[in-house]
Amino acid sequence: MPSSARRKVFVTRVIDPAALERLRTEATVTVWRDELPPPESVLRSTLKNADAVLSMVTDKIDARLIAEAAHLRIISNLAVGVDNIDLEAATRAGIAIGHTPGVLTEATADLAFGLLMATARRIAEADRHVRAGMWRTWGPMTLLGRDVHSSTLGLIGFGAIGQAMARRAAGFGMRVLYLIYPSSKLHNGRVAGAMGVTLPRLLADSDYVSIHVPLTPKTRHMIGARELAQMKPGAILINTARGPVVDQAAMAAALKSGHLGGAGLDVTDPEPIESGDPILQFDNVVITPHIGSASIAARARMAAIAVENILDVFIGRVPRFCANEQVRLRPLKDAT
Repeated sequence: MPSSARRKVFVTRVIDPAALERLRTEATVTVWRDELPPPESVLRSTLKNADAVLSMVTDKIDARLIAEAAHLRIISNLAVGVDNIDLEAATRAGIAIGHTPGVLTEATADLAFGLLMATARRIAEADRHVRAGMWRTWGPMTLLGRDVHSSTLGLIGFGAIGQAMARRAAGFGMRVLYLIYPSSKLHNGRVAGAMGVTLPRLLADSDYVSIHVPLTPKTRHMIGARELAQMKPGAILINTARGPVVDQAAMAAALKSGHLGGAGLDVTDPEPIESGDPILQFDNVVITPHIGSASIAARARMAAIAVENILDVFIGRVPRFCANEQVRLRPLKDAT
């Protein structure tokens, strides 16, 4: 069996330096230092001899790549979601899938509520207005926005991040509804006085609808033309989950018709959003580049957990934060 120094780990982007140093004490580490993700050809050739990969949500690790990675024992994803990985193929191959739940909850909820505020009060639009030299005087009808206080927030997904949103909404005196969703892990069903309702009622009653579900075959395009039409006229949609949960073409049509009052998006379909996407033409849409967890503290903790997941596997145990806990780890092979 090889010594720990011979274990090979590929890190697909630069991460927190302290986490990298921790990993280097136990393995030979190669870091992809480009701003863009490693091309598929690089990922494939590198993983053929790697014992572990510390991956990002932008890295597509499919069944073919997994089949060719004969030494790979863990894919440690720097994210909560693992929709970029073929989970079934990895499990069959004896490869653990690590992820980083919990530590990004508050940071992501902060951004989601920030997008809600920015869209409702037209903050990004107002900033552009000032920078373009259009601020000539105070005006009683200039850039009128929508009230957030005392309005109704509908949460599609009431796990940790959804409940964190509910707590923030309570501070604004908002009424909170959440979708009764089978896979939600309710730590406290009475958070901030939130009420569980059906999707049609949530859409019809909410001034703001915020999405917090994972991307699965069942949630792909769960918000489409029909659901957008069921929303209250002028309501605002917030999405910090995954872009394909929303049918983006249907959202553009709802914005164009005026039925949808605006959108705050940290995720799009595809990512990055294409330069000609019709969503970009609307002033009442605020888009950020998938930065929900991008606080200094959250990203450092995510990197630390991703590294610990790898080190757990190197000592022969299923990682503490494992998306496929039933996996039977493949044995460690000699490095080449």
